[in-house]
Amino acid sequence: MIELFEQYDGLLKQDHCINACDNYIAILKEKDSYEYQVLRKGEKQSCYSINCEKELFYFKTSYFVGINWIVENKLPIYIQPKLNNESTQIDYMRMLLDAIEEPENLKHLDDLLYIYFDKPHIPITQKQDLLSPFLIALFLKVMKQIVKKGLKKSYYSKIENLNARVKGKILVSRNIKQNLVSGKKINAICQYQEFGVNCDENKILKKAYRFSQRVIQKFENGFDKTPLLQWINYIHPAFEQVSDDIDITKIKTFRSNPLYKEYDQAIKLALLILKRYAYNISNTEQQRIMTPPFWIDMSKLFELYVYKKLRNIFTSKEVKYHYKAKYQELDFILKFTNQADFKFVIDTKYKPKYHNQSVIIDDIRQISGYARIEKVYKELKVTDYRQNIDCLIIYSHQKSDEDFTINHFILDDQNEIPKSNIQKLKKESGYVNIYKLGIKLPELL
Repeated sequence: MIELFEQYDGLLKQDHCINACDNYIAILKEKDSYEYQVLRKGEKQSCYSINCEKELFYFKTSYFVGINWIVENKLPIYIQPKLNNESTQIDYMRMLLDAIEEPENLKHLDDLLYIYFDKPHIPITQKQDLLSPFLIALFLKVMKQIVKKGLKKSYYSKIENLNARVKGKILVSRNIKQNLVSGKKINAICQYQEFGVNCDENKILKKAYRFSQRVIQKFENGFDKTPLLQWINYIHPAFEQVSDDIDITKIKTFRSNPLYKEYDQAIKLALLILKRYAYNISNTEQQRIMTPPFWIDMSKLFELYVYKKLRNIFTSKEVKYHYKAKYQELDFILKFTNQADFKFVIDTKYKPKYHNQSVIIDDIRQISGYARIEKVYKELKVTDYRQNIDCLIIYSHQKSDEDFTINHFILDDQNEIPKSNIQKLKKESGYVNIYKLGIKLPELL
């Protein structure tokens, strides 16, 4: 296995190869180049690329962490969430747990996770398992929302051996074998419909909940499990009357109802968790596990994380997420008129290099284009179309502040530099009304 960190750009070194992969040179020399791409927002995004020249291999990783095959069944690659240098490991679980505390973020999980169950699974250690806690955290948070509103009730089929009475229809064949043959002539095995919480949807959720509970209790890879354990305890009482006895074939073919959005989301996550452990709870006990290839998009996670940080100081009316205009989807638009008056079109870029380097021209063009859309002017109540709307790029950097304050966004009358915290909000050199602001991400200790 080749092990790298995200946003790596350089030659492959010997210490990047683990698990007795001495023959990686021979495997990689089979082709001149390799690349893996995923489709995000309709565009192809590179997860990693490799260029080979003799016995030198130039690797470039992007914003995706996870594990996949470079050459199927021969050579896997594991990309871990590290930034700046190999000693700083980003606490991606803390980012996720913080982000999903904002309910709006649960509606924007598309393109966050890519799982390939149809590909050969890859053996990894529990410490390398980024996927399981990620899936379980999302699942438990949605489950908490469901429990808060109350479990869904519906009609479900129940089979019971009744004494001296009949309900629904008698299952003749089973009744003969189980009752009449043994002399229980007044008993009848009946199948009938009952209304309550013990329906198939809740059974699947209960089963995935039990898997999640077992995994989290056993998991030891450095992140703080306290929020997950609190959610587990919160969910438990609501499912005491729900059985997890449901046939695997029924689970595999189950289709959720999209009309119940939270249930639909929870069922999809539950099915992923059950499938990830091959529907066998004993697989949750193993220290060395088989994982399907997967990618987590850290740039998307960063976007969700930034929105939560913005919502800590702004209302949902002041900051809007994924605002759509002119066939475009903006990260955020911000309009604040309380203690101060400022308006921004905001774009997130998971690029620490922006702390010391200029923003690349493509990112400038992108956010400038957003800020020229007429609908955005109207939303921000800017009536003078000749006025340039302020643009702000929020990037990740470990020497920035962990949280935003109102002062981070306040500009002086000339709209050039901030009134306070001059080091925090930077004007992009050579451009008008283009600013950038860093935020620190949580780190694993």
